[in-house]
Amino acid sequence: MNSILIQMTLLMACGPVWRFAEPAGLSAEQTRRVLTTVVYYLLLPAMVLEVLWTADIGWHSFQYTLLGVACVVFAMLCIWLVGAVLKFEDRRLGAMILAAAFPNVTYLGLPVLEQTFGSWARSVVIQMDLFAVTPFLFTVGAMVARHYGQETTEKPKAVWLFFNAPPFWAAAIAVVLNLNGCIAPVWLLGVLQKLSAAVVPLMLFSLGLALNWKAVSVRNIPYVMPVIAIKLALMPLFAIALVSFLPIAGDYRAAAVLDLSMPSMVLGIVFCDRFKLDSSLYAMAVTVTTAISLITLPFWHGVLMQGSPWF
Repeated sequence: MNSILIQMTLLMACGPVWRFAEPAGLSAEQTRRVLTTVVYYLLLPAMVLEVLWTADIGWHSFQYTLLGVACVVFAMLCIWLVGAVLKFEDRRLGAMILAAAFPNVTYLGLPVLEQTFGSWARSVVIQMDLFAVTPFLFTVGAMVARHYGQETTEKPKAVWLFFNAPPFWAAAIAVVLNLNGCIAPVWLLGVLQKLSAAVVPLMLFSLGLALNWKAVSVRNIPYVMPVIAIKLALMPLFAIALVSFLPIAGDYRAAAVLDLSMPSMVLGIVFCDRFKLDSSLYAMAVTVTTAISLITLPFWHGVLMQGSPWF
């Protein structure tokens, strides 16, 4: 696990180096936007189609959804209680809820789990993302951001329109093909596999580009500390306790819990910007939790592999 995280860290470190050097005059923001667009609209849908078309989809897929949604709700309630007791400002509390509740299950979870458990773990990550975390972010997460922030558009976008996106369309097509027993042509699988191979390094590089230590400020430390505690400690503990009641077997159980132990999701910054939440606080939470996760992820992996009182 440590060796894998060293490799992941070096790939992410290319992002800050690029931010400093700006090769060909391209800023980190410009480069990240191009890369994430390519991944989101081409490479990730190709991987989703490849993985879900051939995956074992069934009752356990609902279990991933239940586990993921329950853990997100638990984290949201925890940080909401902290904010209510300490009377945090709305725009800060909204950012804290998003940062504490939604883990980076794909951009960091996918490379870490694939390298740790093998290629089969991609199915766990994609199902956890597309069947649980991201749909919840686009519905409840968006409503939370709207409640604590400000609507900046005259005609707010309907919640269901968030699902009109390439990864969700690819998932829908793949599930239909899978459940109807359609066999993927060898030539098509070859194309999808080649496109999928580029996802992991580009995701890690994009994540590195998104990390910005300039966003770290002393004034935000009291707000980031509860996010760290909930995101990297309480949420994994809750996942371990909950998964013991679900019939998810062996390494699949460990992979699902480790995926939910990831740091804060980068995508949340979009909701902070749109609804005028504290974007600098959210950016700091992403940066700090990602850095600390290099310590916590090996710990939770060790707990999961050695067993725990509930596991």
